Order: sequence, then structure tokens, then C-alpha cells
Amino acid sequence: MLMRSDQGTAPDGRGQPPTVSTRRLIAVCTVLVLIGPTVSYLRALTYPGNAGVGVRTVEWIRDSGGAPVVDAVENWWFTRHAPTGPAPDPGLLPRAGTPPAPGVVSALPALPMAPPVPGEGVWSTGRQAVGGAPALFTTFVRPDAAHPSVIAGVARFDRRLVRGRLIAGTKEPDAQSWPEGGQVPAADRAGLVAAFNSGFKMVSAHGGFYADGRHVRQLRNGAASLVIDRTGQMSVGMWGRDARLGPDTAAVRQNLELIVDNGAPVPGLQVNARGRWGSARNQLQYTWRSGVGVDAAGNLYYVGGNQLTLTSLARALATAGVVRGMELDIHPRMVDLLTYRPGPDGAPVPTPLLPAMPGPPTRYPEPDQRDFVAVTLRPDPAR
Repeated sequence: MLMRSDQGTAPDGRGQPPTVSTRRLIAVCTVLVLIGPTVSYLRALTYPGNAGVGVRTVEWIRDSGGAPVVDAVENWWFTRHAPTGPAPDPGLLPRAGTPPAPGVVSALPALPMAPPVPGEGVWSTGRQAVGGAPALFTTFVRPDAAHPSVIAGVARFDRRLVRGRLIAGTKEPDAQSWPEGGQVPAADRAGLVAAFNSGFKMVSAHGGFYADGRHVRQLRNGAASLVIDRTGQMSVGMWGRDARLGPDTAAVRQNLELIVDNGAPVPGLQVNARGRWGSARNQLQYTWRSGVGVDAAGNLYYVGGNQLTLTSLARALATAGVVRGMELDIHPRMVDLLTYRPGPDGAPVPTPLLPAMPGPPTRYPEPDQRDFVAVTLRPDPAR
């Protein structure tokens, strides 16, 4: 006679159900397995410095070994959301400001697109130096003839009237203590002209970082480099060709390789062979992007906008007159340039380069997780 058992089969194969102590052991092991990631994630959410929950979550996934998954999702999303429309949304255009005096700075050329957009390539003046000369000019261009609704904001800094400072964030480049505490120092705020985002996280930048006499990752020959000397003069070039470390070097921020050289976009941007400009296919994403470069006279230009590919970013830099240019950071809440004017109480009042820039207006005067560049008026303008 066959006997039917109601006891089930235990994992050990002896037909006995798990005991209470076994179930407790399984529960404890499960908790122990989960407690590490949970604590790590909570630390990421509460780490000092300005960053939203979404940004913190994505970066935690990246730092926890999920970078390939994040890259795949970003490629899937941003490459499938190409910009549409024959012209930009008027609400996304920067408000026209005070034009410069005739002959001070020439308007930028516009690509032959229809319909024309009022204000494209026409400069507005920003913060003025002592004596009234503008230290900053801003405008916008449309760098993508196939997608005429795309705009890129452009900021031009007069090299004679400003100086730059590379400021380490609370988490990038190395989560260590730095003199500025991840924010624009109080002593620099009265003369603050602008502040803008730096490059990729150091693990993805394919280069090094040098500031305050300290290295974070070694500087790499061939890397695109934003270089600041002891007087605050800013330049962009290829490390080892256009710039080298010397006694006058105050700071260097490297990120990938040049995207503009000799006044034109570098060949191969659409292919991104060997990952010279980041992970595979990120060059094709329609997303927020930023870049920085210098013209033949040494003036610094920042370019940033939404739904830019790597190629259209390079074209925007070249259109602005940049002879050597590099990509900075990409994606929403990473791309931010804020310009400043003194308020009634003397505190800097921020204005984003483009109205749709998604970062908070308090980003740079408060501690930020990512390193950035602060631009201030030069106390002794060099003419």
C-alpha cells in the first residue's frame, strides 16, 4: 500500500520541512545580504552636496557595477527621442539683453535655416568690469540643420577681464576634503561672473585632475584639457601638445579628447572609435551636452544645450569661433551655466544661460557634489 506524505520535501532531500531555526537562518542571511547595498544606497542619498534623488540613484547604480545597464538604458532612451519641429519653442529662448557697443564683438554666423529666429547669434552683455567693459557676452545658435528646433546657448568670456578657478566638489574628483568645500568661496562672490559644470566623473573622463597643488589621477598626454594658470587665465588644448604642467599651472581638468581642433570639428565624432569620446553610442544621444573652448585670441567660450549630439555640440563650438574645444558633462541636471549680477544686498543673483537648464539656481554658491569652474572679475584687468 502506497503511503502519501503531507510533509513536503525539504531542501536537503530527506523529506523533512525546514525547521523554525532553518527559516530564521535563511531570514538572517537574506537581511545580511541586503544590508550592505541598503546602507550604501542610503549613504549615497545623504552624501553632502547638491544633487537630486534621481541623480544620486543613477550614480549609485553606476558606482555599484551597473554602468553597462545605465549606458544601455540611456542609449535606448536618448537615441529614440530625436528633436522635432521647424523652429525652437519661443519659451526656450534666452531673453534678449543689452547689446554690446558697435565693434566690441561681432555677431555669430547662423546656419541657413528657415524660418530665421530673432536673436540668434546676436550677443547680449553680462556682468561688467570696473570701467563698464562687459566681461561676459551671451547668445544662442542653432547647430543642427537637420533639427532646426535645437538651440545651444553660448557664453563668451573676455580673457582680459576675468579669471577662472577650478573647484572640487564634495564627491568629485575624489570625495576628499578640498579648500573650497565644494562651493564658490565667500571671498569670490562679490565679483562672480558665472559658474559652469565640469566634465565627466573621473572614472569615465579618461584623464586627470590637478588643483590646489594636488593630483587626482595622473594627467594623460593627448587628453582634452581645461587649463588655468596662476593668474586665472583659462585655456583649452591637447595635453602634451598645447599645454604641459609647469610652475605657472594652477589647475587642469581633463575630459576625453578634443572635439574641435584647428577651428573645425574633429573627424570621427559620429563613430567614436575606441571610445575616445565616452561609452559606445553616447555620441548619438540627443541629450543635454556642454563644452568649452577658446578662440584664436584666447577668449573662453562655454556652449550648452538640450538634444545635442556630440557632432552638433562640436559644430556649435566651431560656429562660436572656437579653435580648440572639448566636451564637458552631459545629461539633465549635469549641464549648467549660471551667470550672476550683484543683487541689492551684494549677493550674486543667478540667471541660467538657457531658461530650460534644469539645475537649481543655488547650485554653485552652495556645496555641490561635482567639480566646476567659477569665473570672477579680474581685479587688475590686463589690457
